[in-house]
Amino acid sequence: MNTTVKGSRVIRCPSCGGPSVYSPANANRPFCSARCKNNDFGAWASEGYAVPADPEALEPDIDHRKPLPH
Repeated sequence: MNTTVKGSRVIRCPSCGGPSVYSPANANRPFCSARCKNNDFGAWASEGYAVPADPEALEPDIDHRKPLPH
């Protein structure tokens, strides 16, 4: 990215690792470009990123065979 603003912080792009200007002038921040931003969004949309979870911890202890009390 060639757009730099005086006093802006330059960080590493989370997608490609290249330099990225972290300022309001960079509409793609924290990414260095629209390409990196879209690649990251595509990974999320296709479930490329996942948080591991214990399936048993997500299921409440409910016996579905019993009728619910009124």
